[in-house]
Amino acid sequence: MTAVAANPTKIGGHGPPLQGMIIRDAVEADLPAIVEIYNAAIRGRISTAQLDPVSIDERLPWFREHSPESHPLWVDEIDGQIAGWLSFHSFITRCAYRGTAEISVYVSEKFRRLGLGRVLLEKAIAHSSHLAINALVGCIFSHNEPSLRLFERLGFERWGFLPRIARVDDVERDLVIVGRHISAQA
Repeated sequence: MTAVAANPTKIGGHGPPLQGMIIRDAVEADLPAIVEIYNAAIRGRISTAQLDPVSIDERLPWFREHSPESHPLWVDEIDGQIAGWLSFHSFITRCAYRGTAEISVYVSEKFRRLGLGRVLLEKAIAHSSHLAINALVGCIFSHNEPSLRLFERLGFERWGFLPRIARVDDVERDLVIVGRHISAQA
C-alpha cells in the first residue's frame, strides 16, 4: 500500500482541519508509538481485554505477523506523529475462514473525536477486497459504545453476543461481535 494523503478538511466533520495526514503501512520504527497508543487503551479499560501494559519487545512478534499483502498494519500519521493504527489479523486460522479478518482500531488520546477511527475503518473496508477478504469482524466490549456506534455507522451488524465473557478489574464484561460482508467492489 502506498501512503494516502487525506483531504486537509475537517475529518469526519469534527474538530479542526487536519493537514498532513497520511495512512501508510507501519514500519518497525513505528512500534513504540503503536505500543504507546495501545498501552493508553489498556489503562482506559474499555477497548481491550489486555490488562497489563505491553512492551515493545513483547509486541514485536505480533508486529511481524502483519503483511501489507494479506494482513496489513496501518498507521495514521499526522504531521509526523502516529495518531492511530488499524490492524488486520486472522479471525480463526482454519482454512475455511481465510477470507475473514478481524480488525482492531486504536486512536491516540490526543487525536480522539476527530474522525480518525472512521477514516481508518473506511480505508479497511475499501481495501479488503484487494486482500481477498470477504468479511470483516470486530470484537468489541459492550460498554465501548463509541466503537459500537462507529462500526454500526459503517455498515457492521451485530453477529454475536457473549455475555460476561471477560473479567476486567473484577467486573464481568460482555463481548459484542460485529461483522460486515465485503463486496468485490468495496
